[in-house]
Amino acid sequence: MKISDQLSRHLLQSKAIIIDPAKPFTWASGWKSPIYCDNRKTLSYPVVRKFIWTSISQLIKDNFGSPEMIAGVATGAIAHGALVAENLKLPFIYVRSSAKDHGTGKLIEGDPAAGKSVVVVEDLISTGGSSLRAVQALRDEGLDVLGMVAIFTYGFPVAAEGFKKAGVTLYTLGNYENLVAHGIETGYIKKDYLKTLLEWRKDPGGWRK
Repeated sequence: MKISDQLSRHLLQSKAIIIDPAKPFTWASGWKSPIYCDNRKTLSYPVVRKFIWTSISQLIKDNFGSPEMIAGVATGAIAHGALVAENLKLPFIYVRSSAKDHGTGKLIEGDPAAGKSVVVVEDLISTGGSSLRAVQALRDEGLDVLGMVAIFTYGFPVAAEGFKKAGVTLYTLGNYENLVAHGIETGYIKKDYLKTLLEWRKDPGGWRK
């Protein structure tokens, strides 16, 4: 079974995917969505948790060789990133969504030794904005960002364009199309929802406006 198929199965079985077209979720971007992916929930399931950190670790070894450090993006990827770093026996840091407004005012927590090569671990790619801001923060600190590995992506063109413009290579374990197909096949997603899910994916910014 492909990695993407396995991830879809795990996300659905752990109920990390919530679908409710009648009560859409509001994202930080202001977009309305009939679906919500909560990868934090996977941390409560040892089998799913292990699948994620072992799969991300393998993607890193296969595509980025031997980075000197792993960085997680707060808050969703802190735990997953730390597990990957432990598995690869590498130092770990994480990037906050904003700098602390007290104490040292840090944006990056840990010890980001300048000049180190780093792979960023992210839990979810939607528009890509927060993920790329984390990359820029690491670059501003003098780190060589080799690329990013994420658990799941919605596959929006705006994200693909953003990563290309920023020169960031992205790999993900799973994607929206595979998840929806697997959900319909297993009966987790009601067939009545399929049209809505496909329409939303075509125009997430304009959906329900």
